[in-house]
Amino acid sequence: MTAHEERHPDDVQQHLREVQDLLARHKVVEELVHRQDMPRHDLVENLVHKQHVAELQHRLDELHPADIAYILEALPRDDRLFVWDLVKAERDGEILLEVSDAVRESLIETMDPHELKAAAETLDADELADLAPDLPPEVIQDVFQSLDSEGREQLRAAMSYPEDSVGALMDFDMVTVREDVSLEVVLRYLRRFEELPDHTDKLFVVDREDHLKGILSLESLLISDPEREVAEVMRRDTVISFQPDDDADEAAQAFERYDLISAPVIDGEKRVIGRLTVADVVDYIREESEHEMLAHAGLREEEDIFASVWDSVKNRWAWLAINLVTAFIASRVIGAFEGSIEKLVALAALMPIVAGIGGNSGNQTITMIVRAIAMGQVEQDARNRLLKKELGVALFNGLVWGSLLGVLAWWLYGSASLGIVMTAAMTLNLLLAATAGVLIPMIRIRLGADPAIGSSVMITALTDSGGFFIFLGLATLFLL
Repeated sequence: MTAHEERHPDDVQQHLREVQDLLARHKVVEELVHRQDMPRHDLVENLVHKQHVAELQHRLDELHPADIAYILEALPRDDRLFVWDLVKAERDGEILLEVSDAVRESLIETMDPHELKAAAETLDADELADLAPDLPPEVIQDVFQSLDSEGREQLRAAMSYPEDSVGALMDFDMVTVREDVSLEVVLRYLRRFEELPDHTDKLFVVDREDHLKGILSLESLLISDPEREVAEVMRRDTVISFQPDDDADEAAQAFERYDLISAPVIDGEKRVIGRLTVADVVDYIREESEHEMLAHAGLREEEDIFASVWDSVKNRWAWLAINLVTAFIASRVIGAFEGSIEKLVALAALMPIVAGIGGNSGNQTITMIVRAIAMGQVEQDARNRLLKKELGVALFNGLVWGSLLGVLAWWLYGSASLGIVMTAAMTLNLLLAATAGVLIPMIRIRLGADPAIGSSVMITALTDSGGFFIFLGLATLFLL
């Protein structure tokens, strides 16, 4: 990107506002023209329409595909489809890769098979593999037939790996060299490229069968004597590589730990079959973070904010139904102590505090545990150690903050016994929250389930019902 093309990250908001402004002006002028009864009405309307469309299309042509994707996601469905029709066909594939899954689905629904095939054919094999699950089977088959033998093999390989594996993230665009050539030969070879693959910070040194022998950094290539051979300056012992079946989370951690920009992907015989770049890893981390955030709230998938009511309902109903059941259970717990609440009205005012603090504490614990699991820092044999530590934190917080609330309850209601019950209930509910915060994700992992899905709903339900039962139970035993 040249100096005059440099952009601030906040510019995407400005681009969105400009597009929204152009759309609004277009609608206003069209409405005015429709209301006017004038000669050659159709001609005037056509000219106005073409003027605004040309201006909007020119603006879109200047934007990066990622910026257009952001704009499409932020527009209501009708405006989104209007803008989508103005995007140049050769950019469709890039933009489809950038938009969210939900928005991509809405755009693909409006495209005919010929348009989808044309968009897919502009993509590399690894990019096509990312888009393939959203395309109709007949389109994928047509695209597959249009590829050469190498492209077919790459696409078949990319689609054969699980989504959370290195193989699903790797790309096939890389530069390899031999170890028995001089650096001058390598430099001449690189000058034949119109441009190097994105995020090329090193060249992979291979033999005639593509077995990985080492890596040659661009830094070493540029500062070393051109007469030296690759074998003399390449690194052999500190090469970090991955296999396609490796876990993507572990690869992402390695990229963060060793500050990698790219790394070779090798098969079981150490042949280089692709590479992993920091861009692939960052995209994966972002998608996993979004998935974890949505799962924590009980959402099954990313939701288009302008989706139909029915689509949104389908995405949200499952955990809302579970939440309804847990809320009913909590209400029954309260109902079981109606007599106690009638005799001591202060219980009704104080019990939400016990449940609320317990829910917050439980969410803190479960968030820490889920994050540690995602980072690969927690194994099943660490459960007892983690539980002991979190119980210690809960006990300390329960005694400190429970005592503070106990003193406050004593001051408000003039009952030392009520203050003691408040302290005890707070401490016990925090201990319950800590136990659940550790065990829920660990049990879900053992069952092969995502530890993040619905965790917030489950911990809140448990601390609500448990908090009410503990507080009202202790009050019934010791105050009435």
